[in-house]
Amino acid sequence: MSKVIISCAVTGSIHTPSMSPYLPVTPEEIAESALGAAEAGAAIVHLHARDPVDGRPVHTPEDFAPFLTAIKSRSDVVVNITTGASPFMPVEYRVKPAEHWQPEVASLNMGSMNFALFPMLKRFKEFEHDWEPEMLEGSHDLVFRNSFKDIRYALDTLNKTGTRYEFECYDTSHLYNLQYFYQEGIVKAPLFIQTCFGLLGGIGAHPEDVMHMKRTADRLFGDHYRWSVLAAGSNQMRVAAMAASMGGNVRVGLEDSLWLRRGELAKTNAEQVYQVRKTIEGLGLEVATPDEARAILELKGKEKVAF
Repeated sequence: MSKVIISCAVTGSIHTPSMSPYLPVTPEEIAESALGAAEAGAAIVHLHARDPVDGRPVHTPEDFAPFLTAIKSRSDVVVNITTGASPFMPVEYRVKPAEHWQPEVASLNMGSMNFALFPMLKRFKEFEHDWEPEMLEGSHDLVFRNSFKDIRYALDTLNKTGTRYEFECYDTSHLYNLQYFYQEGIVKAPLFIQTCFGLLGGIGAHPEDVMHMKRTADRLFGDHYRWSVLAAGSNQMRVAAMAASMGGNVRVGLEDSLWLRRGELAKTNAEQVYQVRKTIEGLGLEVATPDEARAILELKGKEKVAF
């Protein structure tokens, strides 16, 4: 890859407002944080919505409207709307905003998995809102359902919109699931594969884990895919540096890690984008612009979205 695509996951649904005062919650905060990330060098912003009062994950098309229009009017960044939303939500609900707004990219989880958030209760003890510890504790018995039927529902719904996908793969089995849909002709190349590391319930973040996912994807998809990585928490920048040095793309953002470095919270998503950009450019590589990312991923273009 001659250019490295930086994606930025702006807020997500995993971290809670009590964990960081810098987590974007309101539509205005999400928009400004996404725009800052784009200015720092992110070609793609990956978006979730939150209740502006208590910060809980919300996911109706109307929840996305204020920041989608603000971002589009002020930037040419590629918008990626999540269909992962929250692992507590059914797929029919999770797909609705992407179906309605028809973005250039939507994320799509490629398999069911245990989705363990409860280890964060060891680090964070005080919460402003009751829903926060309840959600984390509830993940002791949480299976994030993404059955073949669920995945097919999302693909059948979104393929007709021209939206392409960030295929989120948390283990090698998810790569094989994606291979099935690719061989059936339900998804098309180039596949944008986001290999995800370090969340309990998925593959770890050891360099051997990264290599194993890359080798498996190479064997299954050859040159028909574009590789990217995300890693949770303190693993974020180490895995990003490793992947960039191997020709991959990277994702950072407060969805995946609240931290800039050990003991220091990131104050903005832009700080993480600047940090990973320095690593990429230090390797003698160049960061892709939004239009270069559109060409690399063969996206439909900003003018063909519904917002």
